[in-house]
Amino acid sequence: MDKSICIGVMPPLAAEPWAGTDLRGLLDMARAVEDLGFDSLWANDSLVRPRIEALTFLSAAAAVTDRITLGTAALQPVLRRPVQTAQVLASIDRLSGGRLEVAVGAGFPGVSEVEYGASEVPWPRRFARLDDTVALWRQLWNAKEPSSFHGTVLHLEDIPAGITPFGESGPPVWLAADTSGARARVGRLYDGWLPYPPTPQAYRSGLAEVHAATEGAGRATDAVTPALFVTVLITGDDADGSRAALDHFATNTYGVGIDVIEQIQTFAAGTPDAVAARLATFIDAGARHLVCRIGVLGPEGFTEQLHQLQAVHEALR
Repeated sequence: MDKSICIGVMPPLAAEPWAGTDLRGLLDMARAVEDLGFDSLWANDSLVRPRIEALTFLSAAAAVTDRITLGTAALQPVLRRPVQTAQVLASIDRLSGGRLEVAVGAGFPGVSEVEYGASEVPWPRRFARLDDTVALWRQLWNAKEPSSFHGTVLHLEDIPAGITPFGESGPPVWLAADTSGARARVGRLYDGWLPYPPTPQAYRSGLAEVHAATEGAGRATDAVTPALFVTVLITGDDADGSRAALDHFATNTYGVGIDVIEQIQTFAAGTPDAVAARLATFIDAGARHLVCRIGVLGPEGFTEQLHQLQAVHEALR
């Protein structure tokens, strides 16, 4: 398999399963992800489903790791003030020695309206707001003097210059979205694409659209990292048992069963060989950075899953 393939891990950050448990166990998980040879560590973001705050976790993880990429999959910028978030991201990037990657999203209809309301931000024009926010971050990451910003939605005057990131260009920013409009925006504006389509065929066709948009914008095709968000659960040989475990995870995470969620998202479950074979189909379709959310709800079972995923990791590299 291609040596350029990167495999990352997302630990369970949902708050409820950690109740009564020492949260410093999350830092042990971060160290284990690095020690076992994985390439990246990821955190997700939500107000609807309370979890350990993503940027707080990555800040702590930066202090206990040395090598792995630290990423968000995906951050919802709308939940935070954009100027302050630019400084937080630059700070994490500096603290980690330039290891930060930021995948962003605009939320999901039927779910995220509540998050927008709690953040005092209107739901309409959310995609333009997201693109403006990323453009503002990039401007501030390179600003050495006070500046102004005038986008489609965001308009700010006299913004103080803040801390700059570790590198000149700042952290790469990926888009976690998978519509035709999103794929076009990835090609024009973003450094990576992080979808979770249910089939490798859908991934392949979507990536072709991203590449066409990238070339149409006068950018090199390799300017965009083709990534994949996938939920992974390694079980025994019992296919029915794997299905039941996925259903338990989906129901507790989304409120609906696996029969519904698998029509939207990518899952890989079963033996290590079965999981490796499933992930390989997406690699063959063009994915180069796999962000693996381990399908457990809390700390119990994570370490065992991580060690089994290591065998998959080796098979895919």
